[in-house]
Amino acid sequence: MELEALRVYLLAKKGTTEERPFGPQALVYKVMGKMFALVAWQEEPLDISLKCDPDEALFLRDMYTAVRPGYHMNKKHWNTVTLDGSIPQKELLRMIDDSYTLVVKGLTKAQRQKLTTM
Repeated sequence: MELEALRVYLLAKKGTTEERPFGPQALVYKVMGKMFALVAWQEEPLDISLKCDPDEALFLRDMYTAVRPGYHMNKKHWNTVTLDGSIPQKELLRMIDDSYTLVVKGLTKAQRQKLTTM
């Protein structure tokens, strides 16, 4: 997946912002101020770190060599995925969707309500 297509997909999620709190090398995508994706956009191929259920994180690491424990992240809850074409796009989009959903579930009730009205 190319960077621009990835950015469009991430930013299309309700309440999502793109920020660079860690410097110019990392694009951080947040929903209601909580990170759900981090893209190392200068890497070739691209890397994206995504939140993941701990059991699924281990399963995905076993299934795909392009998935590894989150780089500079909580390795139990985050995976870093190299976008080298070895993971089907449908599966990658599912991983992104799951990361977003996990973060939304962790928001306060008031934040989730605000998100639904956006």
